[in-house]
Amino acid sequence: MSEIAEISGSIGAEDFLRKAVLPCRPVVLRGLVRDWPCVSAADSPENFRAYLGRFDAGRDMETFLGEPRIAGKYYYADDFRGFNFERRTMRLAAALDAMISSLGQPDAPSIYAGSLPVADYLPGFAAENPMPLVPPSAGPRIWLGHASNVSAHYDTVDNLACVVAGTRRFTLYSPQLIESLYVGPIDNTMAGQPVSLAASAPPDDPQYPRFAEIRGQALTAELNPGDALYLPKLWWHQVEARAPFNGLVNYWWDAFSAGPDAPYTAMLLSMIAMGERPAAERSNWRALFDHYVFREHGHPLAHLPEHHHGLLGPLKENYGKIRARVMYLMRGGV
Repeated sequence: MSEIAEISGSIGAEDFLRKAVLPCRPVVLRGLVRDWPCVSAADSPENFRAYLGRFDAGRDMETFLGEPRIAGKYYYADDFRGFNFERRTMRLAAALDAMISSLGQPDAPSIYAGSLPVADYLPGFAAENPMPLVPPSAGPRIWLGHASNVSAHYDTVDNLACVVAGTRRFTLYSPQLIESLYVGPIDNTMAGQPVSLAASAPPDDPQYPRFAEIRGQALTAELNPGDALYLPKLWWHQVEARAPFNGLVNYWWDAFSAGPDAPYTAMLLSMIAMGERPAAERSNWRALFDHYVFREHGHPLAHLPEHHHGLLGPLKENYGKIRARVMYLMRGGV
């Protein structure tokens, strides 16, 4: 395993875009949010709970509760039809009280509350703990809980994850390694995204022989309060919250979006349009995708003057035209 590249000290939005986002490589940003008031308040779980209580909107949320035997590893049941934890609706204050009151009790269940939109659950929190590196539309989310182990999964958007309480260990795998990660179902998941079954299995599990060959290619990072990690979209990440009580604030956004349509949507449509066509035909379509979409050899009409590029001209001028054509075709047009 190798450690993730790091940037220390303050960084502006332009440098963040140039050094971290554009290369599409994970980067640890040491001390990025160390001056946040919530990080200072996390000197104890009780103080952190009191700080969040200033903003608590009193809304219900979903929490995960796991028996001590799972040791905070929220995962599938043995038959893959269900899960090894209970989902329970609670108020944020009640969940925090339960997390803190059970600290140090080995027979108590672990509790995990994740992906809570701060604007809904903690209005005013973002103003006191600002993040100038991401667009204003990338509203923060907060993740709270005991020690836990979230299985390796990917996001379809960019992710800036900031540790505000406790410690976290990230283990990352490149998107290029997907064939060796033995991915689980895409529609029966713990929290929305499919997970790597191999990365969650014991070392050298014979069910996943290809994973043994790429295990050593993982990238790792240990993050303390105030540290952050930039995760480009599609990078697989296993997240271990390692302290008895932990908190993380993250931001999801698509750094390169040209409009409302997401690459994941295009992938799902491609699955039904060509996933089970003959191998030879799929190979031919791959050539067209490489030429027109992935463009490893440059613009597909570079040999023509720009005024002859038509729909392949600048996307900002043709986005609406292409989208209208797609919608027309999906309604049965020819």
